[in-house]
Amino acid sequence: MSSLHPAVPTAASIPSPASTAASVPSAAATDVPVPSPSATGSAGAAPTLAELMDFVRSAARDEALIASLPLDPDDRTWLRLDGPGGSEAWLIGWPPGTGTGWHDHADSFGAFTTAAGVLTEHSLAVRLPTDGWRTLELTEGVDRSRALATGQGRAFGQNHVHEVLNESGTTHAVSVHAYYPPLPRIRRFSRAGAVLRLEQTERPEDWQ
Repeated sequence: MSSLHPAVPTAASIPSPASTAASVPSAAATDVPVPSPSATGSAGAAPTLAELMDFVRSAARDEALIASLPLDPDDRTWLRLDGPGGSEAWLIGWPPGTGTGWHDHADSFGAFTTAAGVLTEHSLAVRLPTDGWRTLELTEGVDRSRALATGQGRAFGQNHVHEVLNESGTTHAVSVHAYYPPLPRIRRFSRAGAVLRLEQTERPEDWQ
């Protein structure tokens, strides 16, 4: 099954703005502390970050839901879920050795939890400029890494830059993700040392 979930690169491309270079300070950390409420969002109301976290945790514990995801030995697979309060939610299967590449979620905040296996997240504690750049030089100390085993997850704010990987050589991983507002775009980056380069921007039609 070919993977076109938002975290999978597609052929969409962006206009080529004038090349610019800038230094990104390390002071703007993107980690977001999240309480663990039991609420799942009021009808008609935008969900909170905590409610998204609660949703992905609950979905990750649903054994029947996790078992319903078809797994492929080579490509990531996915199922669209009904997230709380109009959020965008996905159940994703990760074959051994697969990953997303560096990306952000524009103006959406979100949460994800590992439902099976172990996922590794590498993230940058920076807030990137919204538009008008092609290349950025990162300062020292912005890199963060964490391993998220079954039942573990994290929430993040807007403009969160990360990559997610299944580094296992033998075992599938499964995870649940939720975003609000529904993803308006995803920016994809390549990285060479301290240099982060904007490669393309994807829109919802590229992954749905």
